[in-house]
This record gives sequence, structure tokens and C-alpha cells, in this order.
Amino acid sequence: METTGSSLTIGTALDQGRASLAALKSARLDAELLLAHVLRCTRSALLRDAHGALGSALQAQYVALIARRAHGEPLAYLTGEREFWSLPLRVTPAVLVPRPETELVVERTLALLGPEPARIADLGTGSGAIALALAQERPRWQVTATDQSVAALEVATQNARALGLGSVRFLRGDWFAPLRGERFDLIASNPPYIAEGDPALQDAALQYEPQSALISGPRGLTALAQIVREAGTYLLPGGYLVLEHGADQAAAVRAALVDAGFANVRSHRDLAGHERVSEARAAGL
Repeated sequence: METTGSSLTIGTALDQGRASLAALKSARLDAELLLAHVLRCTRSALLRDAHGALGSALQAQYVALIARRAHGEPLAYLTGEREFWSLPLRVTPAVLVPRPETELVVERTLALLGPEPARIADLGTGSGAIALALAQERPRWQVTATDQSVAALEVATQNARALGLGSVRFLRGDWFAPLRGERFDLIASNPPYIAEGDPALQDAALQYEPQSALISGPRGLTALAQIVREAGTYLLPGGYLVLEHGADQAAAVRAALVDAGFANVRSHRDLAGHERVSEARAAGL
């Protein structure tokens, strides 16, 4: 897509944007979302005004965004926002783009505990997606979220403020480090779980995301193993551990949970049919 030096109609700009993104399955949607972002309007308003003029300055912004998307940069980083659990979240390259499969962590957590007061920890919170979704659904829960990245915690804190969920506590530190001496009814996490050298890392979109939030040792299990190993110290008797992991890692995670003394170990499938989330219960009840 190239600038013409003169204004285009919105419809023509969209056609050019779609053509430039033809290699992407989401070309039409991405072109519309990017132009709606530039014009600060909804997609429906955009399509209603297809014959409206797109000035040269706005056209230049759109062309630049289309070019970045064509090179694989995630749409969420271009618009600065991604929806998760119906919550609009700000995202930057400091955090992973929240994925639909991670909503299964939220679903399982809500299924395991009722609305009565409970203490919840979200390890490696990133944008705050899991912690904020839980706080939205369970106002009586005390939700604590940790992350080792200052930049990620800034994004999560901004999201909490924008959503009016100021009760969530954000702490800096690696996994359990900021939680010394505390115990929780449930610990949830979406840790890094891609193996070093995995061909999936060649995906253009992943090149833009924080590698420390993606890669975890030669088998992708290093962070998961650490969390499983240490979780018992931070769970109340009968407390739950809920973990997202790779589509081919469920058996290994279940084995680690059993070895660590957890009971009621089971895995759950995401919408694509992959065993994506495993849960277990600590001894004591």
C-alpha cells in the first residue's frame, strides 16, 4: 500500500489495506481495525462512511500501520489494546498479547471457588489479564499479582486503574519471591512454556513479544516446574493450583503435580481441543 499524495475515500483505503495484508487470514479484519484506530471510530461507523474522505495525514498513519502489520507486528501492539474476558486491556511490547486460550485459566478458577472471600495469586501477570478478569468477576476476592518486569507492572497497574479495579495488589518479583510468608486459596499462572529453539519462535508475531515471557528452558517446562515445586508453601490446605501450559505438555505437568504431592490432578481442553490448562489441589482437606 502506498500513499498517493492526495486524499482517498475510506473505502478505497480499506481495499488497499486488505490487498497489502492479503497474506494474512485476518487481512480484512485487520485492515478495518487499523483504520478504525486511526480515525478513532468503531468498525461499523467506518463501514457506514465508506465514501468519506481520508486526508493525507491520516492516510500516512494508516499506511505506516499496515506496513508494520504486514511485517508481522501484532495488531494489539499497533492499536495498543486487546480485549480479554470482555475487558479492554492496554498492551505494549513489554507484555504478551493476551490470548483467548488463557481465558480457560479464568474459567477454571471461577469454577473452583465461589464468590465468598478468598485470597488469589496470579504469577507473572503481564498486562494483568488474569488478575483483572478475576477481580471483575469476584469483587470479594483479594487478588495479588506478581511480575519481575517493572514495565509489565506499569501496564497492569494502568489497566487496573482504567477498569476501576484498584483493589488488585501488584508486586514486583520473580514468581513467589514477593509473597514470602503468605498463603492463598488459589494460585494461577500463565508462565512461559515454549522450549528454546522451538520452530514456533520463528513466527513473525512472536519476534515482537518479550522473549522472557515466552521461552522457558530446553523443554519449555522450567518455569512450570519451579511453580509446581514451590506452590505448596504458598497454598492454604486444600488450596488450588491452576496452570496454563503448551498443547503437548499436559502429561508432563500432571506428572510433576503428582510428584509434588498434589491431588485431584486433571487437565482441561481449550476451544481448539488441546489440553491447555492443568489444575490440582494441595493436601490438607
